[in-house]
Amino acid sequence: MKLARFGLYLQSCTESNQLQMFIFNSSIGKKFVQAVSGAFLILFLLLHATINFFSVIDSFTGKYGAVAADDKLFSAGDGLFKLGCDFMSTPVIDIMVPVLAFGFFVHILYGCWLTVKNIIARGGVKRYEVSGKGATDSWSARNMFVLGIVILGFIGYHLTSFWAHMQLPEMFGIGTLEENPYVLLNLTFGKWWVLLLYLVWFISIWYHLTHGFWSMFQTVGWDGKTWFKRIKVIGIILVTIICLAFAITAINAFVQANCLA
Repeated sequence: MKLARFGLYLQSCTESNQLQMFIFNSSIGKKFVQAVSGAFLILFLLLHATINFFSVIDSFTGKYGAVAADDKLFSAGDGLFKLGCDFMSTPVIDIMVPVLAFGFFVHILYGCWLTVKNIIARGGVKRYEVSGKGATDSWSARNMFVLGIVILGFIGYHLTSFWAHMQLPEMFGIGTLEENPYVLLNLTFGKWWVLLLYLVWFISIWYHLTHGFWSMFQTVGWDGKTWFKRIKVIGIILVTIICLAFAITAINAFVQANCLA
């Protein structure tokens, strides 16, 4: 009985070692981790872009800034954006968002690690450049690491602008901006230079994701001639919708804060 258990233990160790070898040593495994974590990134951005775009809809329905006097979730007098923020504070989303965010940061950290390893292995930045011409030889493909660094820098700024002023205080029960998230939108995007920085960020995300989307499907084997072209088009459409939603939200908040206040 003990020998059988020991055999199962050795088998599990062997399988665990094989998994580690696949993830950390094989090129396919490394790309697979990036593909899966990249999917988390896209879902994370899609969720946030949708919630944020509700504020634009509120502008056309006359409910921008509409917040009910009571403290109940999903009050009838709230605007769509406020209802969306209420949705983001529900238990299900409280669990899902950290999971998506974890995949997001795994994607960033793993990508940085892979890039540094490749640069060292190939003897420098110039040797890192691909010489072949093909589907991967696009500006975004050759500058994924640079785009990733730009995106990462703005994530830090974004966290200090939004998360640190809304979600973080709410965790400790000392926040007030979650009661009227429109105020935070206006405070953040009311400055023209902040709006400009965010627009640069959204453009960087667009370039990064348009390459990353089809690369993700190519990694998992969906690279047939017919469907691969369709996946590229679908990726461009989806990423464009996400980035446009973010950009229009920022521009709309700037207009609300400076022209319609």
